[in-house]
This record gives sequence, structure tokens and C-alpha cells, in this order.
Amino acid sequence: MICINHDTICIRGESMMRKVVHQTKGHKEIDGAGVHLVRVLGNQTTDIHDPFLMLDAFDSRNPSDYTAGFPMHPHRGIETVSFISKGEMLHRDHLGTEAVIYDGEAQWLTAGSGAEHEEFPGGERILGTQMWLNLPAKDKMTAPPAYHSIDKDEIKEFPLDGGILRLVTGEYNNEKAWQGKYLPLDFYDIHLEPNAKVEIPVQEGWSAFVFTLVGDVEISETLVEEKTAAKLSDGNHIILETKDKTAEVLLYSSKRLDEPVAWAGPIVMNTIEELNQAFDDLQEGRFIKEQTEY
Repeated sequence: MICINHDTICIRGESMMRKVVHQTKGHKEIDGAGVHLVRVLGNQTTDIHDPFLMLDAFDSRNPSDYTAGFPMHPHRGIETVSFISKGEMLHRDHLGTEAVIYDGEAQWLTAGSGAEHEEFPGGERILGTQMWLNLPAKDKMTAPPAYHSIDKDEIKEFPLDGGILRLVTGEYNNEKAWQGKYLPLDFYDIHLEPNAKVEIPVQEGWSAFVFTLVGDVEISETLVEEKTAAKLSDGNHIILETKDKTAEVLLYSSKRLDEPVAWAGPIVMNTIEELNQAFDDLQEGRFIKEQTEY
């Protein structure tokens, strides 16, 4: 609300368009047992993208690039959110979970106090992302490890003038989807037709970015190339515009933590001492603290 004294004129619900304030173009890397991927966010972008830590993208039609997967490995202090636009992803973990997600589905792992899991992409084409969401300091060692598959029947779809928005997690226009326990996450999978122009609401005050999974997109009047994370200024909406090709973009928004980050490999804590303790626990067989389901 904006008020001007004397006449006390107030404007409520002012529309503020979020602008692109920073772009991070992904670069090719090999991880896991030989998975070819595009690394977009990492330990150099933790402050600007807080609470989003890592973002990897997968896009290949060559099975030898990805079927070796990510054999069993540990995590602590984070939640991983994997999304498969095309293809499939097999997940196994120390809880005994074995689950597969397919086209348009997602999986959410709460590592919390300690989890071990493995993932194996498959299918004729793999197209998707894995994002690491930081856990608040108070929850890193108290959140029990847990897994949830976000299947197609849980994902609501909303028509746009020139596309469709799929609500993977969180809330869109007062409609609610599945949500994690520790940090709220609005995660939209947006498909756009050629020459589309759409307005998307974004929670005001939240940290937010758009990732261009397929195609170049103009975001609030700034051109963003494919496989780029575009950090957004504050505001309550963005404008997405395509030219002569289709596009798929992912919008992530959550609450900024403003907490210190101590990150090494698959473990993210708040201090070096906590990080060292995590690796000591791993070496001494004390890493898994809980075996509790959601």
C-alpha cells in the first residue's frame, strides 16, 4: 500500500513487474558415474539465489550420456527436487524406497539429518532438472529423511493464453498442490507456444528465478537464452514472451534464509565444524540418524 499525506490517497495491491537482475548460463559437466549434464547453479551462486543451492539440467537423446546414473551417495542438510520433462528417473534410498517418475513428474527427497540414495535416468531422451533447496539451520539435524513422488495425478494444469502452467508444488492463483514441510516452494512447469505472451504471478518478497529448460524466452522485457537461470527482482508478477518457437520454462520461488552456507560435495551445513562432523559421521558409520517416513 502506498499513501500520500494530506489527501491520504492510498493505492492497494499495486502491480510490480519482476525484472531479470542476473543471468547464469549453464555449462557442460560430467557427474555421478559418467552422466553428461549442464550445471547451472552451484557454490558460486548461493548468495544471489538463496535458498536455492544447485541446479543441474539434463538434456540428451544418447543413453550412454546418462544411464550409468548416480550410484548410492549421501546427503545432509538439503532437500533435492528432481523434475523429468521427458524420460524417466529411478530412485532408491536407505529407507527402502524404490520409485520411478516419468514424463512431467517430480521427486522430492528430504535429506535432513542424513540420507543415502541413488538415481538412474532412462528413456529415449532425458530432459529435466535437479534442484537443491537449502534447509533452515534449525531443521538440518532434526528433519528426518523422507521421500515423496509427485505423480501426474497430483499436478494441476492451468490454461494460459498461449500455453499451459503445471503446478508441481506450492500454490498458484489460490490453488494448492503438494508442499514440503520446511521451506515453502512454488514450482511451476510452464509450456509456451510460439508468439505467446503471458503474465505469471509470483509471491512478493520471495526469492525467485526462471530456468529456460527449452528455448529462448523474453522475461519481463529481457531476452534469456536456453539453459539459463534468470534471477528476478522483487515484485508480484513476470511477463514471459516467445517468438517463433515453443519453449518450456521452470519457475522456482521460495523464502530467502540469509544463513551462512558451509558446502562440500553432497553435504550442506551452516559452519565448517558442522561440515567436518558430517564427514566424521560418514567415516565412522554414524551418518544415518533417522529412519522415519513422512
